[in-house]
Parts: sequence; C-alpha cells; structure tokens
Amino acid sequence: MSDKIKRVLNGLMEAVKAETDGQHFYIMAASNTNDEKGIEVFRMLAREEAEHVKYLLAQYKAVAADGRPDQKLRLPKPSALSDSSPIFSDNLKSRVKEAHMEMSALSIGIQLELNAIRFYKEQSEESDDPFLKDFYNELMAWEQGHYNALLTQQELLKEDYWSSSGFSPY
Repeated sequence: MSDKIKRVLNGLMEAVKAETDGQHFYIMAASNTNDEKGIEVFRMLAREEAEHVKYLLAQYKAVAADGRPDQKLRLPKPSALSDSSPIFSDNLKSRVKEAHMEMSALSIGIQLELNAIRFYKEQSEESDDPFLKDFYNELMAWEQGHYNALLTQQELLKEDYWSSSGFSPY
C-alpha cells in the first residue's frame, strides 16, 4: 500500500472519529435540554453526523479495496438551519438565566464544527485527487452550515445570558 493511500485512509479514520464524537455530543445535548426545538435540532445534527460517518466509512472501504474513493457515493443534502433562532425556540430567552447547559452546548458545538471545518480544509488542500478535494470540500461546507447556525444562536442569546448571569459589565 502506497504512502498516499495510507494518508488518505488515516485522514478518513480521523474524520470518522471526529464525526462520531460530534454525533454523540449532539445526542447528549438533545437529552440535556428541555427546549423542544433544541431537542429536535440536536437530534437532527446527530443524524447528519451519523450520515457523515456512514459516508466516510464507505469511502474508507473503497480506498482500502481499490486505492480510490467510490465516486458513486453521495452525501444526502444537509438540513436547513437558517431561521432567526436556528437551534432553540424563542422561549429559551425567557429562561436564559438558567440556560447554562444550552449555552455550553452551543460553545462546544461551535468548537467541534470549527475543528471539523479546519480538518476538512486541510485534507482538501493536501489531496491531489479532484474527487477527494470535492468530497472534503462538501463535508467542510456542511460543517460550515452547522457552525453558522450554532454561532448565530449563540450571538442571539449571548448578551441576555451574560447580563442575567452577571457576566456583563452593564
């Protein structure tokens, strides 16, 4: 097995581990919020991370068997997370002072997604295979959507949370 193929396989396995961690984190976040929309969205994020894992494992098997990714495999379309409150219902604002778990989940999720974006960008830049570049870029774009939704929600709640928790100087 060539060094190039070994690098691709190692990158795929690192991606599987990161996506699995994300999946389990979102399952945990869903089980620890009382916000119905938050439960729904975190479960959806967990399902999307599970789809990434299946895709990456299938590509791993293809590369291990043939030395090339399977160009017939496709990721499903990502879910839309673009409304003004993409993760939690507007009702969360009414109890934002007690929303420690939700705010922590946003912060951790943002970091997980940012790490995934960076990783997929690195993998894309290191690859000389156009298909691998495209699929890493597709994964990066999907994770960017998750990141944007989590960051938007954090920004919507941050000032109220900080103020009600005594973190704000005003």
